[in-house]
Amino acid sequence: MKAIVDCNSFYCSCERVFRPDLEEKPVVVLSNNDGCIISISNEAKNYGIDMAIPYYQAKDIIEQNGISTFSSNYNLYGDLSRRVMDTLKYLVGEENVEVYSVDEAFLDLTHIPVEELHQCAAHIRDVVEQWTGVSVSVGVGKTKVLSKVANRLSKKLRVASKTWVLDTDEATADALQRTHVKDLWGIGRRYALKLMDWNIHTAWELKHMNEEWARANLGGVIGVRMIQELNGKHSIEMRDPLVNKKMIATTRMFGAAVSDLKDIKEAVATYTARAAEKLRRQHSAASLISVFVVPKQQSGSADYRHGGYPRTRYQTLYSPTSLTHELIKPAMALAEKVYKDGERYSKAGVMLSGLVPDTSIQANLFKSAASNQSRWLMNMLDNINFSMRDDIIKYASAGTEKNWKMRQDFISPRYTTRWNELREVK
Repeated sequence: MKAIVDCNSFYCSCERVFRPDLEEKPVVVLSNNDGCIISISNEAKNYGIDMAIPYYQAKDIIEQNGISTFSSNYNLYGDLSRRVMDTLKYLVGEENVEVYSVDEAFLDLTHIPVEELHQCAAHIRDVVEQWTGVSVSVGVGKTKVLSKVANRLSKKLRVASKTWVLDTDEATADALQRTHVKDLWGIGRRYALKLMDWNIHTAWELKHMNEEWARANLGGVIGVRMIQELNGKHSIEMRDPLVNKKMIATTRMFGAAVSDLKDIKEAVATYTARAAEKLRRQHSAASLISVFVVPKQQSGSADYRHGGYPRTRYQTLYSPTSLTHELIKPAMALAEKVYKDGERYSKAGVMLSGLVPDTSIQANLFKSAASNQSRWLMNMLDNINFSMRDDIIKYASAGTEKNWKMRQDFISPRYTTRWNELREVK
């Protein structure tokens, strides 16, 4: 059997962990730059607020009803996500956990007797909530797709136990009949419309289609796997975690449109330093660096020449590197190339690719011994910044004032990752 553990309104739950006064109160969390609503509690939904709408469209409703609003606090969310996943690994074994996203994980419960699945799901829910403070729902089924079906029903019907277990053929059939094809994990909008055109409206009806039909009409092998999973046959296996990324990117929206080259270069230098730190964390080096900016779209303009489309330049490095100063230099040159005087920009970013292990970099005969020891300098820089936080040591090219920083008017404290922002208990 497989299970999916899904954090309920994850970002909202994270904000509530250190604000118990918000329990059962309406809460919304905004995206980068306080642009759109990306997490919403059930209580806020009752006021007619929808997910993904721009904040300004819901601002009147939010203010009139005293709905608590937060800017994205990814330091907090990332740390609590790690705690949830570590708890799951402790409960069922690290080898039985596949971290699917920041707020979801698949569990392999093959070792749990069927008659104990209800108790097991409830135990997982209780321990995660007690140890982390984050509310979760648990769905259990014979396959990943069936576990997602179960989990969705527990949320849609707001089941008090927040668990749903498909441990019998009857329970599975009932769940599939309750589930529309557009709500199936792995069925996108385009295929959902096709299925409805073929008079297939529920997961139960799709389950009875044959595999050859699925191969011809539902995306080939992907469709076949869907039919097999709905019929209780394991076709989507548990995946090992991706230890090392193949590309590292750091991008941010600006708090306000930026038009000055100095601000663009400061932002690019800051993002390069962060990307280089991520690179060293996975013991890799980059062979190629890309810099892009996004011109601010002019109101009412649909012509790409008036902005809105990224402008990118890249450079292949002479030798793969993870050293911040060796990456900032080409990044500054690329920033000058993508910049156009008189334009206003809403976003910038840096991408590092062509990654190789940092142990396989060929030494340079023409570099001095001191230069070849730069990695030690980077280690000290990373250790100090990690312990003191907030990039206490930075390159001058990253600037000091950072007037271009992302807007976060409703940011909460980073309770778990900053000493000076710890929650005070009286």
